[in-house]
Amino acid sequence: MKHPLALALAAALITTVPGVVHNAQATTAKVQTAKADSAVNPTPDTSASNPFFQPSPLPLQFPQFDKIKDADFAPAFDRGMADQLKEVAAIADNPEPASFDNTLVALERSGQILTRSYMTFANLAGTDTNPTREKLQQTYAPKLAAHRDTISMNPKLFARIKELYGKRESLGLDAEGVRLIERYYSDFVRAGANLDEAQKTKLKAINAELAELGAKFSQNVLAEVKDSAIVVDTKEELAGLSDERIAAAAEAAKARGLAGKYLLTLLNTTGQPPETDLTNRALREKLHKASVIRGSRGNQYDNTAIVSKVLTLRAQRAKMLGYPNYAAYVLDDETAKTPAAVNKMLGQLAPPAVANAKREAAALQAMIDKEQAAKGEKSFQLEPWDWAFYAEKVRKEKFAFDEAELKPYFEMKNVLENGVFYAAGQLYGLKFKQRTDLPLYRDDVTAYDVYDANGKQLAIFIADMYARDSKRGGAWMNSYVEQSELFGTLPVVANHLNIPKPPAGKPTLMTWDEVTTMFHEFGHALHGMFSNVKYPYFSGTSVPRDFVEFPSQVNEMWADWPSVLANYAKHYQNGQPMPKELLDKVLAASKFNQGFTTTEYLGAAMLDQNYHQIGDASKVPAAKDVIAFETASLKQDGIYYPPVPPRYRTTYFSHIMGGYAAGYYAYIWSEVLDANTVEWIKQHGGLTRENGDRFRATLLSRGGSKDALQLFRDFAGHEPQIQPLLERRGLTAPAKPAKAGAGKAK
Repeated sequence: MKHPLALALAAALITTVPGVVHNAQATTAKVQTAKADSAVNPTPDTSASNPFFQPSPLPLQFPQFDKIKDADFAPAFDRGMADQLKEVAAIADNPEPASFDNTLVALERSGQILTRSYMTFANLAGTDTNPTREKLQQTYAPKLAAHRDTISMNPKLFARIKELYGKRESLGLDAEGVRLIERYYSDFVRAGANLDEAQKTKLKAINAELAELGAKFSQNVLAEVKDSAIVVDTKEELAGLSDERIAAAAEAAKARGLAGKYLLTLLNTTGQPPETDLTNRALREKLHKASVIRGSRGNQYDNTAIVSKVLTLRAQRAKMLGYPNYAAYVLDDETAKTPAAVNKMLGQLAPPAVANAKREAAALQAMIDKEQAAKGEKSFQLEPWDWAFYAEKVRKEKFAFDEAELKPYFEMKNVLENGVFYAAGQLYGLKFKQRTDLPLYRDDVTAYDVYDANGKQLAIFIADMYARDSKRGGAWMNSYVEQSELFGTLPVVANHLNIPKPPAGKPTLMTWDEVTTMFHEFGHALHGMFSNVKYPYFSGTSVPRDFVEFPSQVNEMWADWPSVLANYAKHYQNGQPMPKELLDKVLAASKFNQGFTTTEYLGAAMLDQNYHQIGDASKVPAAKDVIAFETASLKQDGIYYPPVPPRYRTTYFSHIMGGYAAGYYAYIWSEVLDANTVEWIKQHGGLTRENGDRFRATLLSRGGSKDALQLFRDFAGHEPQIQPLLERRGLTAPAKPAKAGAGKAK
C-alpha cells in the first residue's frame, strides 16, 4: 500500500509510463457521453457493496475484478479521500507529543480505501480503458492532486514531522525507521510545506492544472494512435508482411467497419514495426510520416499547446520550490542528483552513438545502391522509413539469418513458463502454478501463484501480454497489492506487454525483442515480489526512477543464457531445439544496429533534459515553436541525424508528461548499473542460487529502505563504471565531448 503522498502524487501523474517501452498504444470506440458522465457522477454509494470499502476476501487480497464496476470508482475515491483527510487531521491535531508511531506509522496506515481503489483504477485505465474510465481520469486527476496538496501542506502535520526529523537519531529506531522519517520530511519540503500561504495557494493551482493537462495529453496520444492508422486497399500493397500480420490487418480493418481493406495500426514510438518488412517504399513513407506528425497536426488531438503550458508550469513550480529549473528539482531526488551529472553521461555517449549510426547508414546506403543498380534503376537517399527495412537486409547478409526464422522457437506461453519462470527457479528457487479460479479483467489474461524455495506462497503474478485497442502502449509492471510487514500483505503484481494477438487458432509467436522485453518486465515483477520491508513507503519498486530499471535490465541477461535458452527455445510444432548455428548468429548480431538504437534513445533523453532545464518560464517555446525547439535542441547537442529521429517526438512523448519527466535518461543510467552487475554475475559463476540469493538479499528485497546506490555497492562491491556499457553497445569512448554539451539550460 502506497503512503499517502506517493499515492496522491501518482494519482496526479496518472499518465506515468513505468517499465521499458517497446510496443503498441491504442484506444477504444466512443460511447454516449451521458453514459460516461453518469459513471463519473453517480448517486453516492455508502453501502458495503462497494468492493473497495473493505479489503478483498480473495487470496492475498487479489482484486475482485468480477465485482468491480466503473461506477464503484468515484464513490471509493470520494470516500477514500474523505476518510484519509480525517485520519490526517487526527494525526495533526493529536494533543500528544509527536512520536514515530502516532505520526509516521499512523500516516503509513492512512488512506487504505483510496489506495485500494486508485491502484486498481490506474492499472485498469492503462490496461483496459474505456470512455468512462477516461472521463474519470480527467475528472479525478486534479482532485487527487489537490488531495495530495492538502496533506503535504498541512502546517501542523509538517511541524510534527519536522520535530521527529530533528531528533531522528535519538529515537531508538532501526535504520528503516530513521529513513522513513527522512523521506517523509524530504517529500513534504519538496511538496511545498515550507512555503507561505500565498505560495501554497499558487502551488496548489499549478498542481491541479498540471494533473488535468497530463491526463488530457495521455488521452490525446491514445486517440491519435487510432486516428492515424493507415488504411490499405489491397493485399498486394502489404507485400513483405507475413500471412499472420496481413490477417491481423484485415481483422483490424473489419473491426473498424472496413471489411475488405487492411489497417496498419500505430505503436506509440516513432518507428513502426511494419517498416521492417514492407517492400512498398511509398507505404513505408506514409506510415512513418503518419507516426511522426502525431500530436502536431492542428486537429483536436494536437498536444503542442499542452506541452508548452506544462513546461511553463513546471518551470514556475521549480522556482517556487527553490530550484533553478525543473530538471534540478527532479534530479535532486534521484541517484543522478544534478543535471550536470546527467548531461555529462549523455554527452559521453552521444558522439560514439552518432558515429556508429553513420557507419551503419553507410552500409544501408551501399545495400540500397547495390539493389537499385541490379534493377537498373536510379538509387535514392536513405530516409528514416528505409532504415529498418534495409537494416534487416544487411543483418541477413552479414549474419545470414532472418528474424522470421526465430519466431517459431518463441511461442509465448512456452517462453514465459519454460524460459522466464525457469530462470527464476534456477536463480531463486521459485515455483509457479497457474490458477484458473481467480476473476480476471480479460479472458486472455492469466494468473499464477508464486511459491518461494521454502514452499511458502510469495506472491500472485498476473500476465497480460496481448495488445488491444483499450491498452496503452509499451510494456510495464504494476502492483495491485504491495508487500508490507505493517499490513501483513504479500504482493500481487502484473506484467503487461503489447504482443499482437494472432488470429483464432494460431500460435502466438514472439520476436526476439519481445522475448527480451518479457524477461525485462519480469525483472520488475521480481523486484516487487521479493520486497521484504516493514513500511509500505519502501515496498517493491519504490526506488528512484533512475534506479528502478536496473534490476529489470539485469534480468534480460537470462534470455540468451545457454541453459535457459535450451529450455524454452523449441519449435512450437515439433519441439525441436533452436539450432546452435542460428543461436550463434543471433548472439553475434547482438551489437548490430546499436548505433541506431542508442542514437534514437539519446535523442529522446536529451530532448527531455533540454525542455526541463529551461529555468526561465518566459523562455519556454510557445505551442507554434515546440517542433522547431525540438530540432534546434537536437542539433545543439550533436544528436541530430535525420535518418535516426528520436524514439519519441515531443507531442507523443508520454514519458515526459508523466513520471519520467526530466527522467527519461534513467534507462541508460540504470543500464550502467546493469552492465556492471551482469559482469559481476558472469565472473562469479552465472546462473547459480548463490548469485540469486545474494542479489535478492542485498538489493531486490530492500525496496527503497536504503540508499539506492549503496544497494548497488552492497551487491557489486565497487562504484559503477561506464566501460561495461560502452563495450556492450559496441561503442567506443569519444575523443571529445558532444557539441555544446548535452541538455544545456536555456
